[in-house]
Amino acid sequence: MSFDINVRHRLGDRDIALACRSDARLIALIGPSGVGKTSILNMVAGLLRPDQGHIGVGGETLFDNRAGIDLPVTDRHAGYLFQDLRLFPHMRVDANLRYGRRPGGRLSQQEILTFLGIGHLLHRMPATLSGGEAQRVAIGRALLSAPRFLLMDEPLTGLDRARREEILPLIERLRDEIGLPILYVTHDLREAERLADLIVEMPDA
Repeated sequence: MSFDINVRHRLGDRDIALACRSDARLIALIGPSGVGKTSILNMVAGLLRPDQGHIGVGGETLFDNRAGIDLPVTDRHAGYLFQDLRLFPHMRVDANLRYGRRPGGRLSQQEILTFLGIGHLLHRMPATLSGGEAQRVAIGRALLSAPRFLLMDEPLTGLDRARREEILPLIERLRDEIGLPILYVTHDLREAERLADLIVEMPDA
């Protein structure tokens, strides 16, 4: 499954643009803060409308301004891992995982719990989780939405070295074993070099 992205968007005083077409398993967008990496993810997810261009994933057009195509967020089937995780603090892990769950995913809920090693966390509240545990729960929620592809925004930000080393192999397993293409945002070149089949640098304009 390939990403075919060629978009441009004016945000404030900055022009955000990306042209990338690849069937890489994991594409890393790198660059300093403020260059628009997260905005690109939001455009692919359907949360931000590009001013021009097109977005395709796996041969399906998600957006094309010339053709008048702009699929709703729910029809894009993106699993989005936000930088701030966005777990609901008033809901236990089990309820967080079930939120947004859709049928038709590649893995059952039990398979996802086993894959991520979070079955023992179901009755915990988010505030009681470590950073690594919360990250795995957020990944589980994204996988339970039956995604066709994953968007990951700085998933290691805020984690200490031990928690980073806990999550990095998990992302590698997502890349290698689950088979969902991943568009991955980071500012860390070493992280990108370890994980990505293709690295796309977004320069600071």
